[in-house]
Amino acid sequence: MSKKNRVCVFCGSSTGKNPAFTNQARKLGIGLASSHIDVVYGGGAIGLMNVVANAALSRGGRVHGVIPEHLSDLEIAHRNLTALHITDTMHERKAMMAELSDAFIALPGGFGTFEELMEVITWSQLDLHDKAVIMFNIDGYYDQLISFIDHSVDNGFISPGNRSTLKVARSVDECINFLPFHE
Repeated sequence: MSKKNRVCVFCGSSTGKNPAFTNQARKLGIGLASSHIDVVYGGGAIGLMNVVANAALSRGGRVHGVIPEHLSDLEIAHRNLTALHITDTMHERKAMMAELSDAFIALPGGFGTFEELMEVITWSQLDLHDKAVIMFNIDGYYDQLISFIDHSVDNGFISPGNRSTLKVARSVDECINFLPFHE
């Protein structure tokens, strides 16, 4: 598959309580668009998802949404994207998001974001892809998860080599610099 310079962004369907989450999500969308990197995301018009999408679009970026039909029917689909793909199931959604993307960035979010992040890092561990996987640790949001992952390394459940494939960024610039195709 040819490189498209597309990043899949996993993030919350809410904005969370810390204004830094919204601020940095906006900066990420702008930074990706300014670097000519397309955004692939969950297709919603709510939460941090909406913030990233609108920020990228505001700078002329290309944004590809992927949303399952049952969520689209609830009228949360973003209707002003470069492309909106509607899938039958959540599993198809995740598979399409991965197929459309050359790298992954996880912003703050809840169970869905955690699950998506863990799935793509597991796929990397199993050599199902060699795409960058980046955790955007805004204002320390992921500190405890990072500590737990390191605890799992210390206890022999995650190899140091597999741990090193998960990059941790603390700024938009770091996120973009971890991408193998950034300009």
